[in-house]
Amino acid sequence: MDQTRGFTLIELMITVAIVALLLLLAYPSFSTYLVKGQRIAAIQGLYQLQLDQEEWRVSHASYATQQQASANLLPNQKHYTFSVLAANASYYQLQVTAKAGSPQQADKVGNVACHTLTLDRNDVKAPLACWE
Repeated sequence: MDQTRGFTLIELMITVAIVALLLLLAYPSFSTYLVKGQRIAAIQGLYQLQLDQEEWRVSHASYATQQQASANLLPNQKHYTFSVLAANASYYQLQVTAKAGSPQQADKVGNVACHTLTLDRNDVKAPLACWE
């Protein structure tokens, strides 16, 4: 009798089940790292906007307002919207907010929601847990 070599259907199904189980276990960690990476990109955007505000003040008498910044300074990101909450001659406050429908809406560090981050002229960051 001639026996052929190869995998049986049961061996193939066991292999597929093991791969599916590994993917099921790995996906939550992977998606968490993706969300954290997007938050880090948003923080980097806030720091860049902070530098742009200082450059603007060198050339003008005050910091850029939302209207002035939207034309020139505000970064454009897929998951976040940047804004200038307050600006005058001596102070500004910047904010980044997760866009609706973005996975960043569910971003948390412990019990602290990280979908909205703020940074001001004095380098005060909120919520602080999201910046670490």
